[in-house]
Amino acid sequence: MLACTAGLFAQPTQDQRKQELEYTRAHYTKYDYRIPMRDGVKLFTSVYVPKDTAQSYPFLMQRTPYSVGPYGIDNYRPVLGPSELFTKEGFIFVYQDVRGRYLSEGTFVDMLPHKTHFSGPKDFDDSTDTYDTIDWLVKNVANNNGKVGIWGISYNGFYATYSLIDSHPALKAVSPQAPMGDVGNGDDAFHNGAFYLAANFGFYVGFKPRGDDPERPQRSVPFDYQTPDAYDFYLKMGPLSNSNEKYLKNSNPYWTDNLKHARYDEFWQTRSLVPFMKNVTPAVMFVGGWFDAEDLSGPLKLFHQLEKNGPSAPDTLVMGPWSHGGWSRGPGDTLGNLNFASKTGDFYREHIEFPFFMEHLKAKGDGLKAKAEAATPKAYLFETGTDQWRRFDSWPAKNAVSRVLHFDAAGKLSMQAASDVGFDEYVSDPDRPVPVTGEIGAGMPGDYMTYDQRFASKRPDVLVYQTETLEHDVTIAGPVTPVLSVSTTGTDSDFVVKLIDVYPTDYPDPDPNPSRIHMGGYQQLVRGEPFRGKFRNSFEKPEPFVPGKRARIEFGMPDVCHSFRVGHRIMVQVQSSWFPLTDRNPQQFLDIPSAKSSDFQKATERVYRGGAEGSGIKVLVLE
Repeated sequence: MLACTAGLFAQPTQDQRKQELEYTRAHYTKYDYRIPMRDGVKLFTSVYVPKDTAQSYPFLMQRTPYSVGPYGIDNYRPVLGPSELFTKEGFIFVYQDVRGRYLSEGTFVDMLPHKTHFSGPKDFDDSTDTYDTIDWLVKNVANNNGKVGIWGISYNGFYATYSLIDSHPALKAVSPQAPMGDVGNGDDAFHNGAFYLAANFGFYVGFKPRGDDPERPQRSVPFDYQTPDAYDFYLKMGPLSNSNEKYLKNSNPYWTDNLKHARYDEFWQTRSLVPFMKNVTPAVMFVGGWFDAEDLSGPLKLFHQLEKNGPSAPDTLVMGPWSHGGWSRGPGDTLGNLNFASKTGDFYREHIEFPFFMEHLKAKGDGLKAKAEAATPKAYLFETGTDQWRRFDSWPAKNAVSRVLHFDAAGKLSMQAASDVGFDEYVSDPDRPVPVTGEIGAGMPGDYMTYDQRFASKRPDVLVYQTETLEHDVTIAGPVTPVLSVSTTGTDSDFVVKLIDVYPTDYPDPDPNPSRIHMGGYQQLVRGEPFRGKFRNSFEKPEPFVPGKRARIEFGMPDVCHSFRVGHRIMVQVQSSWFPLTDRNPQQFLDIPSAKSSDFQKATERVYRGGAEGSGIKVLVLE
């Protein structure tokens, strides 16, 4: 949903854009339509039709709240479809402003809930809007072959996912990419009860309600943080309640909704699309990035639910070494300080995305199969660490074995039972929270999930456990599940768990090395998630901690497919803040969006190890 990664990738030059635009204008004719929905509301839709009428074409559609611009039939997009490959191949491309955004009529609802019961033939949601749009297109746009594909990234991926519910018969292939599957738990808004502060504030200062009538995008003044140091900005903001008082002035109901719903209540439950991944008839390709700072969880949750319910057509999970939307642009050979030894973005666009739609919309090629007689893979994943693409006939893989990384004395981490029973402790001070990065910069940089964690391991309020140097590769493939035994002197506390790959001390530096990074001993974040302790038994009904009393916290982190190589170490860090990625916990049992500055107190956190109730991380290992 959010847009914090645009600066991570090189943008096309003016000459490139000019050439692309000239090609598109020469080969396509643009039409603008206002397509009627079942309730009479008309949705603004731009359609680009190939000038060559020697063959019929499938539709490739995107529905968006971000504008279908440029507006006007003489103003063209330079590239049509997911990549230039599609522009050159030839499709009927469709872009639609969703209900209530820009030139479409109606009222926009942020992440409109799906309706399981309709009040009458004119009742609607986004599944019916998609159905009505497809029905109109196949009946009214000449020279189409009766097949429709839909794709979209982030919020557009949310709408692509919506199209899988009660799909139109003409819809044959859908690729939700970085979709918000469950925005209230795991995607943009909340993760295990902890609010993703910097990302959501940064988004909603720009994503605002439209007026009552259709209008083109209006020029807006970017929000002025008045400092390049996001940590300092959000710390000085104070409690969440100050965000409206100081900055937004209660002018954005979308932001206010986040503050009103700080638990997984009906508001969030009805906005999850995960429960509706059943009776799905189109072929599906969920796409995500292992380093997606915004919607990593979405494609994984949706895929697993669809697999559980049984799809009617091939479904595949594709995950690569990308940040949010990184697969759609740039070569994809690097991200942050990491180098993947191949152009993963180029490979995805040419050998995964394009073949998927060609197979299902034009009956050309073998799609995602390794060869014609092979089955479509259930998962097509880039294994980080070894930096290679792998196909799996199930995910998690059938040969994955359950293991536990046990916390042990003296900061040791082992797959053997802990040798000692005891605890480690630290003082968590919400006035000095652990930062998400050791550098001054954005509160949630798009590539923070690749960052070096050495700055955090040096802090006294971060516990560190690590293995001995590995004598063979260890490939963790599947979900990562922390099981913590903890206590706190407060009545609420967060516990952040980070799985880290520690590089050998002789690991080579990049060449060239403009950032002067030293990769020897680099602590690469592989996966990290927060958990707000009061939700340990229920995300709907929070419970306070009894100060000093042990409690169990178990939660799932998004899947990984990562090899810890020979000579590396596996590390786990545990802390109680991750700022300003997540909001601060006052460490008292109360409604955090209503907290006052005086409510924030220090707390002593204990993590217990050893014995039957000791802390550890459950993982799946390929053997």
